[in-house]
Amino acid sequence: MSVVVPVRDGEAFLDEALRSIAEQTHEELEVVVVDDGSRDASGDIAREWASRDSRFRVVSQEPLGFVAASQRACAEARGDYVAAMGADDVARPRRLELQLAALRSEGLDACGGGVSYFPDATDGLLRYERWLNSLTTVEAAVRDLFVECPIGHPTLFARAGAISYRAVDWPEDYDLVLRLWAAGGRFRNVDEVVLDWRDHPARLARTDERYSLAAFARCKVHHLRGHVLRGRSAVVWGSGPVGKLHARALLDAGVEVAAFVDVDPRKIGKRIYGIPVVAHDDGPRDGVVLGAVAGETGRARLRALALEQGRREGEDFVAVA
Repeated sequence: MSVVVPVRDGEAFLDEALRSIAEQTHEELEVVVVDDGSRDASGDIAREWASRDSRFRVVSQEPLGFVAASQRACAEARGDYVAAMGADDVARPRRLELQLAALRSEGLDACGGGVSYFPDATDGLLRYERWLNSLTTVEAAVRDLFVECPIGHPTLFARAGAISYRAVDWPEDYDLVLRLWAAGGRFRNVDEVVLDWRDHPARLARTDERYSLAAFARCKVHHLRGHVLRGRSAVVWGSGPVGKLHARALLDAGVEVAAFVDVDPRKIGKRIYGIPVVAHDDGPRDGVVLGAVAGETGRARLRALALEQGRREGEDFVAVA
């Protein structure tokens, strides 16, 4: 088993992250740290671990970015399984033991696990945490695949060769999971919390445009075009911020958006991006419906409406957020 840890200028938290891996209950592992051109003491911290624990190896490279560092780490990994690890996060002691057991016993290709944000989680992060921690079956993970990334990347655990990183104009971790799904991979999150996920201002998710809401929408639309949409038109249920975001991404990608469907009488009859807003009963019956609302309650309502129309989730209805 190989644990891969890309790091650049992570001295503040790296020692704690590596210690949490060294103290795993599953001890038969290697830890590959790729120092991506750090200007601080990150490389020294990693090399200190390697000097006293033979399971640790350090690879240094010029600053090429997270994707390149992750690619290098996977190329260096020797294990039959690969576990991603954030250089600023803390793995709980049984993380690897629990995830390895799930893959072996269930024939999964990958899995994530429950997370707990710290030190001061926002309401938005807590909502994401609850949602992520609920995806404990393969069916649930696939059902909500286009809501958000169903596996928290620093909890990703997979069979070697099942995952690969590539440079894209959107979140590379989400792209990775969507490609795994498209190839027929099976995954879920283990029930237990396996990682304390650190939130801080310097996280890439907070500083890089590739992790913006618009970038997430581009990622979803790219993969929907290749699989669920397959040249069909889209119907966007919901003309609020979520619906507009995804409709814009669809149009930019050359996908026909036949209509917005809404229940607000103030919106019905208007046009957004030149697309008509119609009532539910007047909405197109062909094409693929994107249920574009925020929150579980809203998604549940749209799923019920889709079922009434005889739509099949994942074929002609997809929930997005």
